[in-house]
Amino acid sequence: MEPDDSPGSTPRQSISSDLKDYFLASTPWQKRLESVRKQSFVQTTPRRKIPECSQLQETIDPCKVAFLLHKQWTLYSLTPLYKFSYTNLKEYSRLLSTFIAAEKQKGLAVEVGEDFNIKVIFSTLLGLKGTQRDPEALLVQILSKSQLPSKNREDKVLWTGWFCCIFGDSFLETVSEDFTCLPLFLANGPESNTTIIGTWFQKTFDCYFSRLAISAFNLSWMAAMWTACKMDRYIATTEFLWSVPCSPQSLDISYALHPEDAKALWDSVHKTPGEVTQEEVDLFMDCLYSHFHRHFKIHLSATRLVRVSTSVASAHTDGKIKILCHKYLIGVLAYLTELAVFQIE
Repeated sequence: MEPDDSPGSTPRQSISSDLKDYFLASTPWQKRLESVRKQSFVQTTPRRKIPECSQLQETIDPCKVAFLLHKQWTLYSLTPLYKFSYTNLKEYSRLLSTFIAAEKQKGLAVEVGEDFNIKVIFSTLLGLKGTQRDPEALLVQILSKSQLPSKNREDKVLWTGWFCCIFGDSFLETVSEDFTCLPLFLANGPESNTTIIGTWFQKTFDCYFSRLAISAFNLSWMAAMWTACKMDRYIATTEFLWSVPCSPQSLDISYALHPEDAKALWDSVHKTPGEVTQEEVDLFMDCLYSHFHRHFKIHLSATRLVRVSTSVASAHTDGKIKILCHKYLIGVLAYLTELAVFQIE
């Protein structure tokens, strides 16, 4: 179900017309956001802290953390949920399951199998937050129920989505207590299922989803911040992918470095303890451009950065991400939350 992540190709997966129409639809919440936009969130922060392991993260169930890692997630921003309650998760599970069944009977594209023997589970990801004030992260799963005896039963996960707000203080201050702020939504599974779940959430909580792309500017920040992270051991090379627009099809340029070499380069330009500045990000990328040009006589500054991969995580401009290191899970989600909030406001 996931696009090819090989260095020689750029994942390009178009959104179906139904999904695009849904995510571009407006809701009453958009009107309420007009007043919030006047207090606009500033995206181009000149400096950010290098991601660290959150103490709250230590309370997360290790099995749930492992489940979130090494999967490709599609990113969305999500406006606050109206009248959502963590005490009603079992009821939400029942209602969403019923809604999916009704959509299936209408003949809509819902990828749950022919027998439609499924269940929906809402649960919380306790500890997946940056501060105590952040709302609890929410996990939603669609599973195919096994026909085997109970002791041998192992349900198959058909679709997974989770919602979170990491260090979202600036956003939390702009909404009333009737709303639950979980601006970052990550989905893994068939796109048609994402559409159905999104429709149910919109009807139930008066919210609005939008695909969250990642600009080359933000990919550069990710590359710098993730390279700056101290790793117990490296599990992947540091890799960059640039796209060169040309006819009849685009050309992709892959540039891989040993992670220790990338860290040494970062250390040579890094001057601010515990922080990353815009100047350092620019200098880090300029050094990469200069090194590449010296060897291949190609000006990467004239191309477009579309993917970065490190031992911490990998991200693509089309809004796809894989988180690889549990130690920096909170740090990665904090930056993604910032991008989601900026898109909403």
